[in-house]
Amino acid sequence: MKLMSLSLLAAVAFAGPALAQSEGSVQLSEQTTSGYGAYVADGQGRTLYMFTTDTQGQGDTQAKSSCQDKCAEAWPPLTLESGKPQVGEQLQEDLVDTFQREDGSTQVTYGGWPLYYFVKDQAPGEVNGQDVHGFGGEWYLVAPDGSKNEQQPEQDTQGQSQG
Repeated sequence: MKLMSLSLLAAVAFAGPALAQSEGSVQLSEQTTSGYGAYVADGQGRTLYMFTTDTQGQGDTQAKSSCQDKCAEAWPPLTLESGKPQVGEQLQEDLVDTFQREDGSTQVTYGGWPLYYFVKDQAPGEVNGQDVHGFGGEWYLVAPDGSKNEQQPEQDTQGQSQG
């Protein structure tokens, strides 16, 4: 488990708005690492996350984000100005959708989960938001099948005291 630090607030002021903005179309792709396995990212390889307190859209239930205001500054939503999000070959087109946020913007979902960036991920392929606890819930990667990816990289235990 990782806890969010106060230094996050400084990063939010600069990076948050830039990450949330999507001009035109949105592309989703699959990324794979040895530590986290396969997960959903944007077309530039920037990691995307789901939030456990959100409402997952499925059946007659519409997706809904519970991440607003300060939360959305730390975890900028993946939004779309117009059109329909596109998916890469490894992802399922029928799992991608959108919904209207409280602020009127259109947020992208995958597997029914609203998708977010994390301001501490500064480059494609960075995964600093996995299993982070903050804003009343937990943050996880989204697997290509639309489920929560809870994988963690193996910790190097050599040289560590066992008690």
